[in-house]
Amino acid sequence: MTLDSPRTAGFAEPALHAQGLYIGGDWLPGGGIPVVDPSTGEVLAETPDASIGDAMRAVDAAEAAAAGWAAMPPRARAEILRRWFVLMTEHAEDLARLISLENGKALPDARGEVAYAAEFFRWYAEEAVRVPGEFRHTPSGAHHILVDHDPIGIAVLITPWNFPAAMATRKIGPALAAGCTVILKPASETPLTAYAMARLGAEAGVPPGVVNVLTTTQPGAVVNAMLADPRVRKLSFTGSTGVGRTLLAEAAKTVVSCSMELGGNAPFLVFDDADLEAALDGAMIAKMRNAGEACTAANRFYVQSGIHDAFVAGLTRRMAALRIGPGTAAETQVGPMITAKAVAKIDRLVSQAVARGARVTTGGTPLPGPGYFYPPTVLENVPLEAEIAHEEIFGPVAPVYRFETEAEAIRLANDTEYGLAAYVYSRDLARALRVGKGIESGMVAINRGLMSDPAAPFGGVKQSGLGREGGVTGILEFLEPKYFAVQF
Repeated sequence: MTLDSPRTAGFAEPALHAQGLYIGGDWLPGGGIPVVDPSTGEVLAETPDASIGDAMRAVDAAEAAAAGWAAMPPRARAEILRRWFVLMTEHAEDLARLISLENGKALPDARGEVAYAAEFFRWYAEEAVRVPGEFRHTPSGAHHILVDHDPIGIAVLITPWNFPAAMATRKIGPALAAGCTVILKPASETPLTAYAMARLGAEAGVPPGVVNVLTTTQPGAVVNAMLADPRVRKLSFTGSTGVGRTLLAEAAKTVVSCSMELGGNAPFLVFDDADLEAALDGAMIAKMRNAGEACTAANRFYVQSGIHDAFVAGLTRRMAALRIGPGTAAETQVGPMITAKAVAKIDRLVSQAVARGARVTTGGTPLPGPGYFYPPTVLENVPLEAEIAHEEIFGPVAPVYRFETEAEAIRLANDTEYGLAAYVYSRDLARALRVGKGIESGMVAINRGLMSDPAAPFGGVKQSGLGREGGVTGILEFLEPKYFAVQF
């Protein structure tokens, strides 16, 4: 398999173009959706534009494959997922360069994503053979309770553009391990990676119809049509809270089970007793992974007064030293944003904060020239009422706020409708755990700038979503418990 492009050494042009919608194991030709290189603004390829009819054909294909896949021994399903992991690992560099081309992220970030994405297939290859069950007496002792688990059914998976490989495997892995068939709708900004992985899946032995992939310019109509079909029993969505609310309302019409990984507004708390260099190391990872285009990205930096000035100075030096450029360039540390619209949003948030009294210590202005670039930026003296304190930035901007007490830090951290991720830095582990317990968040990293792990449950509270992905709980999202009342 080759995923080459004339823009990158070692890439061959023809295979970059999607082969068509992937439905029932067949590649259906088509075009109409341009895929743009954010580093240049130039069109890389065109992918097919699925209609409602195409979506219904994908549901048909998933239904035709469902019984056979569910009946396949768990070990056999596991071996297919394991082979898919191996193939992704073998083609890691090709996949990383493809991600970097269509998403813009720097190659080190893209390589990290491929490794992380592949690991979901290995993890769920292992979980496929460990689906739990129960057999026990009723409290009265007169009867028995038997609990088995069935695949929930056909699952529609909707993934965002910021992690085009990992967001797909985090859903496909547990769904297939549970015995479900799926229809993946990747973001139209970054569909090439999804199609490339579908080719690898077929090579790994995924039967026709078990995984279907379609891209469309009318996602609302296409997804709504699938949710209205009674054969579809699961929706797993990663994206904005606004879109998530709309999908939840649509899924409620047919009582479709939903998993929602939605927006974030992660606080990053640094106490006076923190190791300054460790906190700065963690801040750079939590803020600049994927150039800040991540739902877990540190969005608000709350730093206690005693260490505040040193932290701002250190963060400014590190952010100013990052090298900006095309994602595929070897020396690049920060690639472009995904679109010009994304740059405009970041610029608006920064400009509003500055107008309200914030001070820019580095960056702060969009970069000229082709591509969608915004420089790493640090803001201090940011007013708490500034919009940037309450809206997900999704870019390389670090607004820093000062706090005095532990109680104040917790209150500020919770001053948001979101509750996905949070970060706490302190040498006092008891304090860090106490603060972490007080923060309304589904995930808390203590003295770490990276929390995502395929073996851990990923998800949020409040307006950040429903359900969990990853870990031992991730497969349960795609299983229905079945209770047998037994007398013998």
